[in-house]
Amino acid sequence: MTEAANRITVDQLLLQHGDRLELTCVAGKSGINRLIVPEKTGAPADLEAETMSREGATTEKSVVGYLNLIHPHQIQIIGGVELKYIDSLRDITRHDAIKQLFQHEPACIIISDNQRAPAFLKRKCNEYNVPLILTPVASTKLTESLHYYLATLFAEIITIHGVFMEIMAIGVLITGPSGIGKSELALELITRGHRLVADDAPQFSRLAPEIINGTCPDALRDFLEVRGLGIINIRRLYGNTAIKNNKYLRLIVRLEPLDKQQMISIDRLEGSYRAKIILDTEIPEITIPVAPGRNLAVLLECAARNHSLRMSGYNASTEFINNQQQIIEQSSGG
Repeated sequence: MTEAANRITVDQLLLQHGDRLELTCVAGKSGINRLIVPEKTGAPADLEAETMSREGATTEKSVVGYLNLIHPHQIQIIGGVELKYIDSLRDITRHDAIKQLFQHEPACIIISDNQRAPAFLKRKCNEYNVPLILTPVASTKLTESLHYYLATLFAEIITIHGVFMEIMAIGVLITGPSGIGKSELALELITRGHRLVADDAPQFSRLAPEIINGTCPDALRDFLEVRGLGIINIRRLYGNTAIKNNKYLRLIVRLEPLDKQQMISIDRLEGSYRAKIILDTEIPEITIPVAPGRNLAVLLECAARNHSLRMSGYNASTEFINNQQQIIEQSSGG
């Protein structure tokens, strides 16, 4: 497990998302290499000063948010409402507010909602080398887009051995011992219309308290290793619809060769459901016994459908028990 170490400069943010979010830098361009870093980090804002050690340099700024002078963000979003508020302040109060804004050394300031940049704000951005960026995008959409992108970039990433797929519209990680048949099962599921995210080494990151996102490393994208066939390109063989770039992890299915005694010990009503902790998040895991004659593709499809019902609040074993209880009560009453 590795901690998130990704960082991005304001310049890189503009290059990667400038066109989509219509970002234009109008002042403070000399500070374009300022760093946007994960929360609660001791990294300084200026890329050139990254190796310098300063007492008290540690910051706990959140990454992006609306204008806040008390709990500042690295990316300060200023929309029409905030500009109207600043404009309503008396000169002395406005001066103090702007001074406080720049004392926190924001990575950049973005004016949204197609608003014009006040001349005094341009001057201050040039003075403090803080990039001032304009966009016609609404504040809410801008904040949500940047928050999602940066949360994904900064998220802690782990790699889990297995095959990650979209089965019945939910993300399912197929795990199990080497040679158990995970890739062969994945190939059969693909021929049945399901989609491959990653084979062998899917990567997972937590985007929110209960959301684990699964992706494929670039070097492995589109490929599946099948014993006897070697490496095959799923996109070339089955088309673009057979590949999914990412999916939220909802279920883990472990394939295990079980002996007769182990098979008997499985709960006949609930099956082998248990919780597995991935990035501090509970993910349901079930074990499916592997034995000659068992149709694993059908079992996985059923497992995915059944888990979707469980997520909606339905539990077949609970309904079965309730039905049996009603029958017993009716029989006793008769």
